[in-house]
Amino acid sequence: MEPSHIKEETPSENPDSLEDKKILIVYLSRTKNTKALAAIIQRKTGGDLVEIELEKPYPEHYQSLVDQVAEENRTGYLPPLKTKIQNMESYDIIFVGFPTWGMQLPPPLKSLLSIYDLTGKTIIPFNTNAGYGIGTSFETVKKLAPNSKILDGYSTQGAKERDGILFVMEGTKEKQVDKDIELWLNKIGLLK
Repeated sequence: MEPSHIKEETPSENPDSLEDKKILIVYLSRTKNTKALAAIIQRKTGGDLVEIELEKPYPEHYQSLVDQVAEENRTGYLPPLKTKIQNMESYDIIFVGFPTWGMQLPPPLKSLLSIYDLTGKTIIPFNTNAGYGIGTSFETVKKLAPNSKILDGYSTQGAKERDGILFVMEGTKEKQVDKDIELWLNKIGLLK
């Protein structure tokens, strides 16, 4: 006698399966490193790619940017976004990419996470940094999206803008990051 209440789970019944899920990859990139990660994630998941742009872009001069971001973080200012995401409600899985600025989540990402209702969505942070890590950025994503499922994020060392090294996501570094991202996406169950 076979138990009738036991049934095998098929991929389409797995709630975290990519089948029938709409994916968004939204990112902020100053030195093109986070953009490179976003492109790799897009190739491996098939998601829609959207770059965050501000109504009033940040200064090109590095120290001016650092000073402005420090002031925005101090005051809690959320810069207005030029980028408008159509049909945000239609996305199930949202990758959120950014550099670490001042050991924090950049203010434009705080704006993004504050503007949209992400209730019930799966959010996955990814990050580039100058060697100091993610700081409080991943924790801030969790705080700003309390009604979302947050999966383990990915971080890698990218540009060291203050040292004038603006683009290092190329050659052997890019190949290694590509492999690392594939392992990460497989681990969190989001590799197509």
